[in-house]
Amino acid sequence: MSAEWFSAAELAALALPGLPGSAANIIATAKRDGWQCPAHKGQWWRPRTARGGGIEYHTSVLPLAARAKLAMDAAPGTLDEIESLAPSDTERAQAWAVFERMTSKKQDAAKMRLSALQDIQRMIYAGVPATLAVIEAARKMGQSKGTLYQWQAMVRRLPERDWLPFLAPRHAGKTGARVDFSEKAWDALRSDWMREEQPTVEGCYRRLQKDAALHGWTIPSVKTCTRRLQAIPAAQRVLAREGEDALKRLYPAQMRDRSALTAMHVLNADFHTWDVRVKWPDGTVSRPSMACFQDIYSGKVLAWRIDHNPTTDGVRLCFGEVVEKFGICAEVVLDNGREFAAKELTGGQKTRYRGKIREEDPEGLFTMLGITVHWATPYSGQSKPIERAFRDMAGDLAKHPRFAGAYTGKDTVSKPSNYGEKSVPLDVFLAVLTEGIAEHNARIGRTGGVCNDRSFDEVFNESYAVSTIKRGTPEQRRLWLLAMDSVMCSQTDGAVRLLGNKFWTRDLTAMRGQRVTVRFDPMDLHAGVHVYRTDGVYLCEAPCEEKVGFLDRDGAREHARKRKTMMKAVKASEALDARMSLADRVALMAKLPEPAPTPEPRVIHGVFGNTARKAMPAAELAEQSDAERAFIRSAQLFQRPLRLVETDGD
Repeated sequence: MSAEWFSAAELAALALPGLPGSAANIIATAKRDGWQCPAHKGQWWRPRTARGGGIEYHTSVLPLAARAKLAMDAAPGTLDEIESLAPSDTERAQAWAVFERMTSKKQDAAKMRLSALQDIQRMIYAGVPATLAVIEAARKMGQSKGTLYQWQAMVRRLPERDWLPFLAPRHAGKTGARVDFSEKAWDALRSDWMREEQPTVEGCYRRLQKDAALHGWTIPSVKTCTRRLQAIPAAQRVLAREGEDALKRLYPAQMRDRSALTAMHVLNADFHTWDVRVKWPDGTVSRPSMACFQDIYSGKVLAWRIDHNPTTDGVRLCFGEVVEKFGICAEVVLDNGREFAAKELTGGQKTRYRGKIREEDPEGLFTMLGITVHWATPYSGQSKPIERAFRDMAGDLAKHPRFAGAYTGKDTVSKPSNYGEKSVPLDVFLAVLTEGIAEHNARIGRTGGVCNDRSFDEVFNESYAVSTIKRGTPEQRRLWLLAMDSVMCSQTDGAVRLLGNKFWTRDLTAMRGQRVTVRFDPMDLHAGVHVYRTDGVYLCEAPCEEKVGFLDRDGAREHARKRKTMMKAVKASEALDARMSLADRVALMAKLPEPAPTPEPRVIHGVFGNTARKAMPAAELAEQSDAERAFIRSAQLFQRPLRLVETDGD
């Protein structure tokens, strides 16, 4: 063959057998059959360098009949060259790949042709002349003799095992002339139809007709518009008409392998609101919320707690039950709600995405226990296996016979006709849940994960028996049973004030004016609080100082007694610690130096007020009579001080 590369227009002009008659259909065939595979650029196809650009195809991608026709046109009469055009192994593999992507109609046509050629082969093997065999097969198939000769040419020099894909029809079918459709009209129709309100094509078409008459647009029939809209890629249609969540569902969920895990290695937790009206002991009626922890490896529900609404306390108490029964896990997958992201649970985690993170924030429960927290994707049940358990409970337990008349339905559309007839007492609701969750864990025939037709209990117990489990110490029990808050100790006495109550013990005096962490039971504040430093070091247990009436004498006496006891205890402690008295300490000090002697004055004279007396020697003054000395004292009483002046002479 003189030429090996042809454009789609050139192939259409040659009218080769096995190829469509138009350039557009040849391009469609090339895309469908993989001629333009990027991996075979330069081998099967290449960019056209001539004017106008485009793509050229190598003759190796053409059907065998088309290649034979090209060879005959290039060198008429050279049958040896035509018969030597046997496809390579790569071409046969490509032909089978194309055959698999064909419609069933084309595949059935190829099977019919194969059956005719096999009949001819069987007749020839039986001794029937080849010409008569072809005539008989053509009569039986209702085809002309030339058609069967053409089929034989399509598989000449091919092993019979590869005949089927080469006998399949390769024409793309008639597409017909494209109907005129104004570009602006198509954009308007597409914009109107591709929105989340999901309007019908008919409604959009009626609006389009009015706009087309106004702007002079050319539009086809409503059926053509429907076909054009349905030709938009499915993913784009889903995104525009159903939203991002629907588009996300088009992507297959990730298959997570649990075989590498063990029991109690990773837990996941979430809240579930029951579709049942429950009457609480205080007389209120509401749908209860359940905090639940599940083992991811086995799927077993380990613990659950019921409350009016989702709360951090419910999560904490539920997790405490898990730790007391089964131990401490290594990692936990939590919902991104505020109840799980509270600082008293996850404070100190590096991956917290709620609230402000401050250096003085106390460490949360999971952080103190060394548990790594992972956050589930919001509104994504695929990342939380516990959602599957909730679906079972909502379908079975919520519709228990004991809840008849109290079931609310999952939404307003699903309300039963007996909605609101009654409410279930809390004790009955808890009893049914206890029995139902136990049955949920013990039910055999589970096929998900690593169950293999076993129950969640069996899978969990088998792995739990051979796993390394971390147990909590009695000191750690305070961490998960008591709530937490960061408070400031009183500057005066170190007392802690919390929820209108005052807590104090002598050990708190050392923490005056400092911030501490307290853990307490919200259901029993009068039991006292446990006080920690902000770095987690345990300090003491502080009892609650109950308030008393202003004129309560007994309370005053009790308070005075406690204060006296405290003071006595402090004095006793100080007496034990002070092993040296102050007198002993003074005795060890160096003796004070003796004072220097005062010299005797040689002359002393007295002065009354501003009037001076004649100075006299001190010896003479000492010899004055008692009357004179009395006169001097009387002068002092009348604020006329007697001043004795020392002189050196008269």
